[in-house]
Amino acid sequence: MENSVAEQIRELSAGFRFIPVVVLADSDNLEQILRALENGARGYIPTSVDINVCIEAVALAMSGGTFIPASSVLAMRHLIDDRVQRTQHLYAMFTLREAEVVEALRRGKQNKIIAYELKMCESTVKVHIRNIMKKLKATNRTEVAYKLSELFPC
Repeated sequence: MENSVAEQIRELSAGFRFIPVVVLADSDNLEQILRALENGARGYIPTSVDINVCIEAVALAMSGGTFIPASSVLAMRHLIDDRVQRTQHLYAMFTLREAEVVEALRRGKQNKIIAYELKMCESTVKVHIRNIMKKLKATNRTEVAYKLSELFPC
């Protein structure tokens, strides 16, 4: 979605606060749908949708709801499934607390920040990192981060 279209949706939504803006578009691209909703649209109807669904979508928006096509939501299911699968592997390899430290390490956080956020002593964080290093056969923190990115890509 072009910035000018996003701006027009934002202006329409602001100008007609009590009338919901529903976008009718040729695309059912999820990124475009989310962008329209972020800019104030109360619905997004691709032209591939049946006329009866269009009427109900407008009625839903008029009653305070938000419409997005189910096909677009189902299209992103694989992203959710991939993330769940990665998380399950992470927790199978590490203890719960180690997995929490792993997530923080992947975000590049310092030991003292990890300790504060996870409400543990910095020395405990170091013990967890040492155990993570052993499990990954890594010799330093940088190698841990590299191996984690290889095992569990974002």
